[in-house]
Amino acid sequence: MPKRAIIIAVIAIGIAVAAIFTSGFGLWSGEDAPPEFYGNVDIREVDLAFEQSGRITHMNFDEGQRVEKGAVLAVIDQQSLSDDLRAAQARLASAKAQLVKSRNGNRPQEIGAASAQLEQARAQLRQARSEYERRRGLVASGAVSRAQFEQSRESFDVAQAAVDSASQQLSLLRAGSRREDIAANVAAVEQAEADVAQAKTQLGEGQLIAPSGGIILSRVQEPGAITSPGATIYTLTIDKPVYIRAYAPEPQLGLLAPGTKVDVTTDSSDKIYRGTIGYVSPSAEFTPKTVQTEDLRSDLVYRFRVVVQNPDSGLRQGQPVTITLVRTKGRKQASYK
Repeated sequence: MPKRAIIIAVIAIGIAVAAIFTSGFGLWSGEDAPPEFYGNVDIREVDLAFEQSGRITHMNFDEGQRVEKGAVLAVIDQQSLSDDLRAAQARLASAKAQLVKSRNGNRPQEIGAASAQLEQARAQLRQARSEYERRRGLVASGAVSRAQFEQSRESFDVAQAAVDSASQQLSLLRAGSRREDIAANVAAVEQAEADVAQAKTQLGEGQLIAPSGGIILSRVQEPGAITSPGATIYTLTIDKPVYIRAYAPEPQLGLLAPGTKVDVTTDSSDKIYRGTIGYVSPSAEFTPKTVQTEDLRSDLVYRFRVVVQNPDSGLRQGQPVTITLVRTKGRKQASYK
């Protein structure tokens, strides 16, 4: 066989073998390649601030440190808040004591004292009446002057008024507190309880608590600074759960049912992250400029969310990623353009 023919045959065999192992150099395959989508890891940040003003006494974390949900990040001076709480608790104790007093009524000793005062007033009335009657019989004969008679009558009237007053006082003590007074005391207790609850809330607001786990992105203030309500103290990035925001054109919406399994990859690592489609937007929007797709940027797309099942530090917020649908055995992939 001529040498030229041998060379041509070897080349032909090599091309055929390469075509087999590369599925026709990518031009044919036993099945369609799974569709890919492009997106970014969601940026989830929260600015944390006190709801009270005061001087910061403690800043417990630095930038880059991880914190758990419920961790105390910072503290402001709580002396005035503690004083307010103690004052509110004292007012509550006083209001409760007044309520108990009004419900229990007056003590027997108080009723006994009022009864004794009434008897004393009655004795004085009898004496004044006797003197008045005596002088009234003598004033006509001139044995007693008109002035002395008028004085005895006034004393009698005063004694009668004292008996009436003592009688009314004893009646009030025996009747006890009015329903209106008891209701007012109940309201005073409720108001005092609300003041205590508010003071406790304000005291708790003297601590800045992490609302969720994450990484401290920035530390804005330092101990000794005087802060005001709403002023940022820390910025926290929320790293769990990890969400990915991606976009798909309308012809591919049929592939993106919630619960669909996907693989997530990045350009910086060979690791494959497992994820699940958790949400598909009901409305269309224009492709954001930060998302790289093969379609024109002016095309309308639908946003969807992927929840990553096995996140780690390799996925950083804002990082571009590629999402690939996981093939399900026995399920034919829908065609797409």
